Amino acid sequence: MGSSPARRAALASLAGLVFAPAILLQDAFALQNAFARRPVPRNGIRVDVTPLRENAGDPTATWVQRELPGALEHALAGRTLPGPLIVRIDYLTLGPNTPASIHGGSSPDNISGVMFIGGARIPVRATTSYMASPVDQTVIEQSNHERVAQLVQALAYWIAAEARTPGV
Repeated sequence: MGSSPARRAALASLAGLVFAPAILLQDAFALQNAFARRPVPRNGIRVDVTPLRENAGDPTATWVQRELPGALEHALAGRTLPGPLIVRIDYLTLGPNTPASIHGGSSPDNISGVMFIGGARIPVRATTSYMASPVDQTVIEQSNHERVAQLVQALAYWIAAEARTPGV
């Protein structure tokens, strides 16, 4: 069963729609970093992945523990916080690594937990979509690491939006 040139062109156009937002999001991250006045110091940010390590294991918990503090530092650049920021990550789930017939062919990835800031306890959660690629099937650990990194970035910017204290 071959595919027609029109079908291939339609699929290529659809792929462009899927990847264009990711490129724009990367540009937005770079732009925000360029205009950041000063980063929030890492010692003002603590990430606890103990529940995640119990629920998802390693290397997932280690990836989050390594990447979330830096992502938060960048997302919160130029802001002052009403005290230390503590983020506890409870769960992280990656959808199927194979093309799904639901969700438009994408797999939803989720991360959730709680942030503690200025005496407040705020639930946090982020979701990203993963489009399966045949290449990912050969480098599954690298693919999963990239998916976790995307979730961490999404969560960091969600947390920054919640910690709305403007910079000085």
